[in-house]
This record gives sequence, structure tokens and C-alpha cells, in this order.
Amino acid sequence: MAKPLDPLGLGLNKADPTIMHIDMNSCFASVEQQANPFLRGRPISVSAYNSPKAIILAPSIEAKAAGIKLGMTNARGREICPDLLVLEPDPPKYRDAHMRFMNILRSYTDKVAPKSIDEAVADFSTSQILRRRSMEQIGRDIKQRVKDDIGEWMRVNVGIGTSRWTAKMAAGLHKPDGLDIITHQNIEDMYQQLELRDLTGISWRNEARLNTYGIYTPTDFYHASLQTLRKQVFQSVVGYYWYCELRGWEMQDYTSTRRTFGHTYALGQKTSDKAKLVPMLMKLCEKTGRRLRRHGSYARGIHLSLIYEDHTSWHKGRRIKSTMYATQDIFKQAIVLFNQQPHKKVVTNLTITVYDLANSDYLPKSLFEVGKTDVIERSKAFDEVNDRYGEFTLMPATMLDIKDIIPDRIAFGGAQELEDLYTQKNEEIHKNI
Repeated sequence: MAKPLDPLGLGLNKADPTIMHIDMNSCFASVEQQANPFLRGRPISVSAYNSPKAIILAPSIEAKAAGIKLGMTNARGREICPDLLVLEPDPPKYRDAHMRFMNILRSYTDKVAPKSIDEAVADFSTSQILRRRSMEQIGRDIKQRVKDDIGEWMRVNVGIGTSRWTAKMAAGLHKPDGLDIITHQNIEDMYQQLELRDLTGISWRNEARLNTYGIYTPTDFYHASLQTLRKQVFQSVVGYYWYCELRGWEMQDYTSTRRTFGHTYALGQKTSDKAKLVPMLMKLCEKTGRRLRRHGSYARGIHLSLIYEDHTSWHKGRRIKSTMYATQDIFKQAIVLFNQQPHKKVVTNLTITVYDLANSDYLPKSLFEVGKTDVIERSKAFDEVNDRYGEFTLMPATMLDIKDIIPDRIAFGGAQELEDLYTQKNEEIHKNI
């Protein structure tokens, strides 16, 4: 007797869709165009640097239409589109747009999870607003609020579904300014219009594995049995997750815990000179320490990674018995690792990461040895000044000559850092009320 196609009896999730995925399209470039009307309608890109080999981080909608893609070099972008205007990042603008974006979403529901600086997921399952308005009406309202509160040039994709995955899929159907709803009634129709690589989470490696078992389209993927996905294709519980995900069931409902803090810097001028690298390392330690303390944590592990001009790399990490809270503590351990490099080479990329985190409310007694208390209090005082008057208003003497060498940057996936900043800003507002 043949095994049933749906042995779990799940079927399609027929619940009302209450999950919304909202994505600000071409965020960095759109913010620049909003700030400067002379840039509107022109192909522009935001790149790490304005040098030919620098990578394009965010092409505008007009640049995308001309064939410019994320990850291209500026030189290649200008070959494709000679009119391309390259801008360097202006992080304060993007953070401001993110804060406004979060304020809009949280005026509708308190269940908002930022996924990156330009996208978020909102859960309306317990929101009273659904008694008065439909999800589609709320989506259209949010799109208008973004134009009203952030700027008329901002375009937003809204996707609505029964799970985070289906909502994200819906948000990608009609860029750059779409609003789509996926339910049990149209989910199979959506699969028929897409390729496997169009599905969020399917890489070329996944595609190859699926093809091996006769799965060539999203429709094939949907109709594949649980046994095929779990026992053959993915050979793990991942197959079960995909089986449920494809039917509109929520498989991502968890709260992540922060495990690391870190910063990376791609050197504008590569060097092997220790006298130049050490101050850069100090600035990365200061940026990392600021985030660590803002989050109310301390660390017991540190990792240093270097990428060299010859495309080789070296990295080393260590756990320590004491704790790292002040920038000086992090820098001291970073230098210990830095000095263990087996070869002196030209460095192109530096990364510092701290891990093994714990809440600073429970700092061990060893941290309050003679001299330690002053370091902790001084770190807090420095942070308060820099929070109020701007980054690096006060800084270690080691960094005096490199204030602008490592520019302010925002990672696309830096949602946790932005959430920390959002919480901090709101606490400051409430203190002043």
C-alpha cells in the first residue's frame, strides 16, 4: 500500500494570514535620493568607497533597471551604466530612516522583529486593530505612512502570509512597490510562477540537491513527500522544516539570543606596518566595546581575523579567565592575538569579535579588584559623553591620528545593533518627558 503524500495530515495552513513582511526597497540609495532631490530618477549606488574596486552595497531602483547589481565593483557598474553616480555611505541618515520605520510599525503592533536595517516582520495575530481593519488595509496604510514620515521617494514592499517565510515570499513578488497576500488559496499558483532559486533559502547548492531527486520546480518541491525531503534530499530535520514551510506553517517562531559582538574593517590603504595597524585595531576594539557595554554585557572570549593581500587569511581566538568590559581590556587581548601571526603580510581586512557573553549586572567580584573599578566607571563616563555628543568625542590616545580612518558603517544584517540603539533612544526620550 502506497504511503500517503501528507503523512502528518498537515495540509495547507488555512488560517487567516496575520504575518507581515515589510521591506524598504533600495534603502540606502532611496534615502540618499530622498535627502537630495537632484539624485531622484538617476542611476546611483552607495558603495563602501568611491574607488574602482570598491563593492556596490545598494544600487538605486534606476541603477537596477540599468543592470547594476549588489556586489559589483564600481568599475564594472560604470562599464554597464556610464551615468552611474557612486556615493559613499552616510550611516546617520540610514539609522534615522530605520528608527522612523520601526516607530511606524510599532504603532500598529508591539510584535515587530527587525530583520535588517531595511526590513522587518510584524505579527498581528493578537493585535486588536484587526477588528477594525483588514491586513491589506493595514499594509496600504503602512506604505503611505512611510512616504509621509520618512519621505515621498521611499518605496516599500509589503508581503502578508500565514508564516514569516510566506510573508517574505509575498514581499518579493512585485518589487519595488508591491503589496501581495499569500493564502492557502493561491500559494500553489505562486509556486507555478517561480523558479527554485526564487524561493527564500534555496541556494544553488540546495537546487542541485533537489534536482538530484527529480525536483526541478517549486511545484515539484511542494508535492515532494516528507520522506523524500527528510530522508533523501536534506537527510536531516531540515527536510521536515521545508515540508511544513511550503504549506504555510510557521517554522521560525523563536527568539534569538545575542552570542557575539564584533566589527570588521576593509582597509582603504592596505599595509603591513604595525604602527598603522595597531591604531586601527584599537578603533575596532572601541566600536566593539561600545556595543558590548550598550547591550549590558561583558565577554570572556575574543577572536581576531586577518585577510591578506595575497588572498590568504589567518585567525585565532582564545577564552580568558578574566573578563572584558572596558575597551582597554578588549584591546589588550586583541594585541596578544595580533602578535601571534606566523607571518608579517600586507593586511587588507581586520575583524575583531568578542564572545562567551554574560550580563554585566552580574559582573564577577574579580572585576572589582584595585584599579578595575576606575576603568569600569571611566568606560561608562566615556560612553555617556559619546552617546550625547557623537561617536569618538572622547577616545583613547592611541586613536588620535585615525579618527576618520575607519568610517562609520552599518551592516545590512545588523538588526540587533539597531535594536539596541532604538531602545537606547526611546529610553532617552522617556527620561526627557
